[in-house]
Amino acid sequence: MQRVKLNDKVTVMYEGHLNNGEIFESSEESGPLSFTVGQGEVMPAFEEALLDMAINETKNIRIPAEKAYGLKNKELIQTVSRKVFGNNTIRPGMVVAMPLKKDGEVHKVPAQVSKIEKNKVTVDFNHPLAGQELVFQILLKEIASPEANDSPADPAKAPLPIPDQL
Repeated sequence: MQRVKLNDKVTVMYEGHLNNGEIFESSEESGPLSFTVGQGEVMPAFEEALLDMAINETKNIRIPAEKAYGLKNKELIQTVSRKVFGNNTIRPGMVVAMPLKKDGEVHKVPAQVSKIEKNKVTVDFNHPLAGQELVFQILLKEIASPEANDSPADPAKAPLPIPDQL
């Protein structure tokens, strides 16, 4: 029976939820997820959970905040002038693009509005799932080993011809 190992391309169905049961992501909505194990395309803890799984096997995993999106960083919660938003309507929970100056250039960075007062607004630059333990139900649908992906029938993988010497 084939089992997942490093560098295998896998396809999974999954559902991710928080400890309170709230679903934050599901392949039912986004479709199956395909990636190569060990290439850093998904959270390392999610990848590790797949190692040694077989096709049609299911697994429930818990990923602590430290191994998911990290703990909440209080330095990423800032209070700014209400004037920054001009006449735009804002409300708590809303994600806004905040101007942030780095290396002399201004970049727009997503932040969540957490508190609004008369003349100031508190915004949180942490990932929305920072500080949360994540729970996943995973169903492994497909495994393709690297050898299967390196078929010589694929012209992109065929060896290059040696040019004629002059």
